[in-house]
Amino acid sequence: MARTGVRRIVPLTYGWEDLPKSISVHGADPRIRLREPVPGVLLQVDGGWFLLDTGFNDALVHDPLLRARFHGAGIVPELPGSGDGLVDAFDLVGVAIDDVVAVAVSHLHNDHAGGLKHFAGRVPVHAQALELAYGLHAPHPEPERNGIFRVDFDDDRIDWRVAEGDVELAPGLTAVLTAGHTPGHQSFVVDLDDDAAEAAGCPGYVLAFDAADLQENIDDEVAVGGFIDCEPGQTVEAIRRLKAIAAEKGYRLVPGHDPHVWPALADELGVPTFR
Repeated sequence: MARTGVRRIVPLTYGWEDLPKSISVHGADPRIRLREPVPGVLLQVDGGWFLLDTGFNDALVHDPLLRARFHGAGIVPELPGSGDGLVDAFDLVGVAIDDVVAVAVSHLHNDHAGGLKHFAGRVPVHAQALELAYGLHAPHPEPERNGIFRVDFDDDRIDWRVAEGDVELAPGLTAVLTAGHTPGHQSFVVDLDDDAAEAAGCPGYVLAFDAADLQENIDDEVAVGGFIDCEPGQTVEAIRRLKAIAAEKGYRLVPGHDPHVWPALADELGVPTFR
């Protein structure tokens, strides 16, 4: 019987962040710096493209005063091309923004939710209830101190589709609650159809996003460096859950910001990407 599911997976790189490794790996030497990709994923599903994550809000990167306010903690953002990371990434892979039929955000950090302005009033946007509750209702300026900026997502035009835990978003795409890095962080399980699985050389993917920034987080089961309202061990439990899902299904578990794994994945799939 033929497998049904996602027909194509296209990893995107919206830009980069030069940052201390300690932001990605709890306890790492903060003097070690990494240039990490800012990730997104396009999935071809029935009816069009489903987008996972949206990168930076380019306006907050280009304006020097806004950049000083919204980009701190030793993180230096970098955008390619014209300076709108989402537009440039779509152009590079030959997909039109208008062909996106739905969006999901892993969480509301500024390097993942900043491009939601492109989809406000256009398509449904999926997020976890715990994430929106924190982003919209936690006392100001607590979310901002944790890299979550209401200017990115507090828009009445956004058609929020709110989940409370694991949920199927489309045939072949399931969101998995992996709270810890943020209160409502979600990762994604991607089931590929037969043709896509043959092309990819595996039946599917578990996309950790910031539940595991680096391959090191996965291999060594070490906590990520950023977490909100929890102990670092909770992020390890999220990693172990994703590893268990991947092992059970025979899927590949992909970290969200690894500077080697992410471009290598694009190369394996034959997808052009910014370097």
